[in-house]
Amino acid sequence: MVGRILQPEIKSLIEARDFAALRELFEDWPPADVAEVILDMEENDQVIIFRVLPHVLAADVFEYLGIEAQQQLLRGMAHEQVVGILNEMSPDDRTALLEELPSAAARQLIQLLTPEERRVAQALLGYPEGSVGRLMTPDFIAVHADWTIKEVLEYVREHGQDSETLNVIYVVDERGKLLDDLRIREILLQPLHSKVSELMNENFVSLRVAEPEQDAVHVFRKYDRTVLPVTDSNAVLVGMVTIDDMLDVAEEEATEDIHKFGGMEALEEPYMRIPLMTMVGKRAPWLVVLLIGEMLTATAMAFYEHEIAKAVVLAVFLPMIISSGGNSGSQASTLIIRAMALGEVTLRDWWRVMKRELMAGALLGVFLGVIGAARVAIWSVVLEKYRGEKIYGEYWPQVAATIGITLTCVVLWGSLSGSMLPFALRRFGLDPATSSAPFVATLVDVTGVIIYFSIALFIMRGTLL
Repeated sequence: MVGRILQPEIKSLIEARDFAALRELFEDWPPADVAEVILDMEENDQVIIFRVLPHVLAADVFEYLGIEAQQQLLRGMAHEQVVGILNEMSPDDRTALLEELPSAAARQLIQLLTPEERRVAQALLGYPEGSVGRLMTPDFIAVHADWTIKEVLEYVREHGQDSETLNVIYVVDERGKLLDDLRIREILLQPLHSKVSELMNENFVSLRVAEPEQDAVHVFRKYDRTVLPVTDSNAVLVGMVTIDDMLDVAEEEATEDIHKFGGMEALEEPYMRIPLMTMVGKRAPWLVVLLIGEMLTATAMAFYEHEIAKAVVLAVFLPMIISSGGNSGSQASTLIIRAMALGEVTLRDWWRVMKRELMAGALLGVFLGVIGAARVAIWSVVLEKYRGEKIYGEYWPQVAATIGITLTCVVLWGSLSGSMLPFALRRFGLDPATSSAPFVATLVDVTGVIIYFSIALFIMRGTLL
């Protein structure tokens, strides 16, 4: 917000080539605010602002930019500044940048790193894509159980500037195996002569280096942590993951699910930056699938064309019937997919969910069925009394019964199918979010037509049909 207010002043300083004043303007700003200003400027101005920033501030600001903005700035910066930025970046943020680049460009940038930073970068990129290893930083503070508090504090003063965070100190044995994690508050409140072992309870939570990043989000949420240690298969401490990285993963996962809820593939780029044809390609396949599904609805209606010709009044309520079933199915699928994402529901809970949705669907169906039947009855009685019209004919009671029973059955069926489809997809190793609201609605549309006319044939046989 502040950056937008000062944007004219910043622009004028750039045009006047007053780089000293520009540097002085930004040097006391928080890195996140400087990053916001850079993103609001034109590409040439972005590079100019970045070049005049103090070295340490530039590295911090760079980490607050998106991957695409980072790549754009790297193309416009001088070689020396690129080298400085890459070596100053935290290992996890640098890994996120390198894994998004073409392999040739990534290898080229890795060669610009110092030998130590190159070793770290190659080690992190060696872990599976989407794993905790790609998110962690190897910069942490580890101490031994036989150290005194005084020795720990001296070690922190000497090496703490390289650590991602000092909120947690890790205790390891001589082989580097993780024994415990201690809050810095616990250490600061102890006498200097106390031993680290006196504070240990070995009650800690850790992540495995090859663990999927989505699972790590659940661990952070469950234990309400801001940082967690990462160990290898031998329980040796190799790094730590902080909450800011988990927030990025959670946002990406939620965005992907929301896109799938809308009946499309997830976009890997921001909406305003993704190429038009790429976006069309992401949306078209799902629209084709949904179109084919609606064709089945038309086929089902064609099967009952003679019944529709005899009782045209049935066609009047068809949109209401299928939309009610589709809405109930969409509600149920959304609830279950979100519950699965939060870990509230697992595959073994399918029977409990089915029983709950059976009761919920029945209650909702009866509620909507009563409203639908009442609508037919009230319209028929009122219009006949005051206008002398029989809007639904002399057999309106049968029409009302058909509408009421059909709504009950369709809403019940929609709730059951919408809640069970995510379980079926998860069982076969697919993403439950694929059972999006449009997909469930289309499925229930087809079956809703069959349920509607089957009930109509049973109730209205010998009258309209």
